[in-house]
Amino acid sequence: MPIEKDPPQGRRAPARRAGDHGRYGRLSRERVLATALQLVDREGLSALSMRRTGAELGVEAMALYRYAAGKDALLDGLVEALYAELEERLAASPESPGWRDELHRIAAETYAVALAHPNVAPLLATRMLAVPLARRPLAVLRDHERVLTVLGRAGLDEETTVMAFRAVTGWLLGYVLGDLRAMVDNPDEPDPAFRLGLHRMPARELPRLRDAAPTLARHGGPAGLAAGLDALLDGFTRGAA
Repeated sequence: MPIEKDPPQGRRAPARRAGDHGRYGRLSRERVLATALQLVDREGLSALSMRRTGAELGVEAMALYRYAAGKDALLDGLVEALYAELEERLAASPESPGWRDELHRIAAETYAVALAHPNVAPLLATRMLAVPLARRPLAVLRDHERVLTVLGRAGLDEETTVMAFRAVTGWLLGYVLGDLRAMVDNPDEPDPAFRLGLHRMPARELPRLRDAAPTLARHGGPAGLAAGLDALLDGFTRGAA
């Protein structure tokens, strides 16, 4: 089927019905979510709307409602898209034979996906606060299942496995958000102290924070993620069979 061409400059394209094709062919949920993800990657979450996503696809906003029931569903779809990308990355490399190494592989790939989409990563926390477990996208639930299954190979009882699951997923999310948090006050300032805005922080009240700020401003990276994960797992597996 031929791909629709954009109208010549200066001419407004005729309004499309909800069932029409978009600018680049037939709509699908995958295309809608991919377009929304590209929009947020490029311009941030504030740019996301049904109308703007439809415009990116060359259709009216109404055409999107069969793929996402509204903006909240579109936000959940962005979370789904990140976890689907995680699944693709995990499928592209062999599973580690040891349970601990496999958890490290999952954590490292999750971190990489989140840093590849920094404008979307905060939704990994906020949407999980708003969406009950059973209503989360299947890709998210498969990730929960994956981590629980790997932890089950550690010889922990059910109660400890759930505690470890909460600790591991909480650490991973917190670490990602910590690496993405805004730290630079003035990006055009060459002096590190003024770049971070340390002059705005009272030295007598916040001496430790001021000293640590330059280090906090650097990404912890995969090494810090792995070190924290090992510390958690050591605590849960000490004494386990």
